[in-house]
Amino acid sequence: MQAFFSHAMKAALLLSAIFSANAHADDVLYREFGEKPGLAKIVDDLYDNVLADPRTQPYFEDAPIKRIKQKLVEQFCVLLDGPCEYTGRTMKRTHEGQNIDRAAFNALVEDLQKAMDKNGVPFHSQNKLLAKLAPMYRDVQDRE
Repeated sequence: MQAFFSHAMKAALLLSAIFSANAHADDVLYREFGEKPGLAKIVDDLYDNVLADPRTQPYFEDAPIKRIKQKLVEQFCVLLDGPCEYTGRTMKRTHEGQNIDRAAFNALVEDLQKAMDKNGVPFHSQNKLLAKLAPMYRDVQDRE
């Protein structure tokens, strides 16, 4: 009987270690972005960049700055496997009628890259986020 409990204890410890390692590995990207405080700083810098960029600034005139920042932090957190929930509207609905073309989308990506660089996000981590954002262009672009 003692041997059974010994094996069961070893198995339980092994499973616990495996699950802990997987949980730890799953949020590596989120941690590389500085978790929620880091994402908030990146989004603040992104917003500064888009407002200073003549290619993107017109899209943000009269925009609800606080809400946009909050939803971007949520969205990035979810995309980076952080412990968040995105509570915003769909990308398609959010961007309807804004006449966003590929050039404006690419300019925003450049502004995001500058913000990530400024905050020391590793290049490979930046690429992972950008790869998750790239398909969203289909929902953001204005189709006529």
